[in-house]
Amino acid sequence: MSVSSPPKTHFSLFSPSQKGTEAPRPHFRGQIFHFWGSQHPSSPPPTPRADRIAHHTADFSSPNMVVRRGQPFHIRVLLPRPFDPDDDSLCEGHWGYLGGKNGDLWGKNGNLVTNGHFGVENGDLGRFFFGASDPNLLLFGVFSPKPRAEDGVYMEQINDLNEYVLNETGRIFYGTEEQIAERSWNYGQKCGFFTIDRGGFGGGNLGDFGVNSLDDNGVLVGNWTGDYSQGTNPSAWAGSVEILRAYHRGGAPVRYGQCWVFAGVVTTVLRCLGIPTRTVTNYNSAHDTDVSLTTDIYFDENMKPLERLNTDSVWNFHVWNDCWMRRPDLPDGYDGWQVVDATPQETSSGLFCCGPCSVTAVRNGEVFLKYDTAFVFAEVNSDKVYWQRKGNGAFAIVHVEEGAIGRRISTVGPRSPARIDITHLYKHPEGSDEERSAVSTATSHGSRPRARGPASMGELTLTLGSGPAVAGVELDLWVKVRNSGSEPRSLRFRLSLCALRYTGVSAPPFRQEQHRRVVEAGGEEVVRMAVPYPEYSPHVGSQDGLRLTAAATAEETGEVAAKELRLRLSTPDLGMTLLGPAVVGQEVSVQVLFQNPLPQKLTGAELRMEGAGISCPASVSVGCGPMQTLRLRQPVVPLRAGRRRLVAAMESAQLGPVHGELQFDAPMGKGGSRAMGAGSREGLRGDWASREPMGKGGSMALGAGSR
Repeated sequence: MSVSSPPKTHFSLFSPSQKGTEAPRPHFRGQIFHFWGSQHPSSPPPTPRADRIAHHTADFSSPNMVVRRGQPFHIRVLLPRPFDPDDDSLCEGHWGYLGGKNGDLWGKNGNLVTNGHFGVENGDLGRFFFGASDPNLLLFGVFSPKPRAEDGVYMEQINDLNEYVLNETGRIFYGTEEQIAERSWNYGQKCGFFTIDRGGFGGGNLGDFGVNSLDDNGVLVGNWTGDYSQGTNPSAWAGSVEILRAYHRGGAPVRYGQCWVFAGVVTTVLRCLGIPTRTVTNYNSAHDTDVSLTTDIYFDENMKPLERLNTDSVWNFHVWNDCWMRRPDLPDGYDGWQVVDATPQETSSGLFCCGPCSVTAVRNGEVFLKYDTAFVFAEVNSDKVYWQRKGNGAFAIVHVEEGAIGRRISTVGPRSPARIDITHLYKHPEGSDEERSAVSTATSHGSRPRARGPASMGELTLTLGSGPAVAGVELDLWVKVRNSGSEPRSLRFRLSLCALRYTGVSAPPFRQEQHRRVVEAGGEEVVRMAVPYPEYSPHVGSQDGLRLTAAATAEETGEVAAKELRLRLSTPDLGMTLLGPAVVGQEVSVQVLFQNPLPQKLTGAELRMEGAGISCPASVSVGCGPMQTLRLRQPVVPLRAGRRRLVAAMESAQLGPVHGELQFDAPMGKGGSRAMGAGSREGLRGDWASREPMGKGGSMALGAGSR
């Protein structure tokens, strides 16, 4: 599969020979003035939207015809003279002959010829121009009810196609393994045109599709510093549309993005091209920096973390994409879902990209298969290895967590917007022989091959937990230790609390405690830590969480147990209410309601709104006093009939990201007018529902499953 630059194409009327000895008639160029479904003013009454409906592109507002590879569509050509079936042939300047000698697939009516069987089975995806000033064609990936074995991105399941190609609004999951949160994201597939128009994929890397700015001047600049003064806080984006419009309009990468933003834009672009794509979140996602295929954490002699050595990190969550494609470059059995990751973490063959990587290869630990399988495997199934420095300066393994990495891998399913867990696709059940074999296979190809680490089933077991972790309130943290041995144990505890970015990068601890406890045989002890809001608030930024690290050492045996707890400070949602009837082409107000949970004022807050088939206002700056309620009215205009989803996002320096979503039905106004101007913020929408042929007068009969 490739994406083409726009080739020039023309149709010609050609008479290769004449009767008798007459001179050959000249070679004439015809005017392609109508694709079925387009609105060229000089075209005769077409079958309304027939090709667009068949190609599932009926709701694109583009005046150009939008079709999909592998399906026929209709072309009408106006010739400079009547067609002579005895001597004339029709040829086309980019794809070759259409209908062969005498135009046997063409219907002729004087100067007008029509082809209803034209299609491109294996053409490049992209934009094709037909003549200098004639309508052009946008060719997308296959979307056909019949198997197309030759098409590399064919997907058979109907429900999957509705979600992974057509759905314009989705959910992206974030937070922590124990505190899964979700945010709505407006994909707005039509905006993928913008990057095609700019040639954004002509030199793009297959693993990032031109979305990150490194190497190929792609769409987004990544920023994890916490300083977003030169652009937009990544948490403030409500979808891909505003980002892609800014990229198209300004001609330069947009500032700024983080992993979920990169993944959201990739979903937009690939769905736009007809490639089935989903946004995937991996919790406790490891970033292996030394290709050891383990996640290594180093401590000194007293079990204090050695941050200068802890270059590996564990992200609270990381978001990438699965896209559906064949892998003819791999042995049989590796087709299907492939990981692509546009977030620039490490280079691959000298470029900041990742994938495509077979999910099946990751599951089996086959890290020697291309592309970047070792890196993805470490993200989802590396062992977490704790090292302690000894008196002689050497490090020894003191603890191994075998199931800590790659938890609750999440995406949206094809039949509902609810979260589904797809961990089983990426790894065998934790602790099973198959899973341990995959880890052994993978680590044998790492930079530091090792035998299986020491068993983590000692006498001591640590459990960490907390009360409700809500922004603005005091936190109640606790560590529970259980002694499963037959003798009492005298324990030394070391607790450390620090701010933590979602990427696993930690700030210096702002609270450290040491405790001693004697735990009876078979008994338990609990150590608590209360942290008031004024103590942690100066250390926690708008996208930060907290990490509690606990280590316990038995004085009698030297056994060490260590564990960490990651907390996301939850925030309230944005409430959104429609204040009037929503009608296509008519403005209606939406009330946004927000309760500030903090005992301090929110400053520099910004609200953004997006929605597929909805014209939304520009971003607006807002403020909100301590513990006060914000009420704001924003005007929107539905541009398309049917179920609409409006997405809102608000960010500020004092509070984590806040999101909201509003769903409503927008009927057509009187007279059935529809706002479809060039400035309309349109996207792609449609279902794989059965659609009957057009009725008389251009009416369209919809099947029972249609919306």
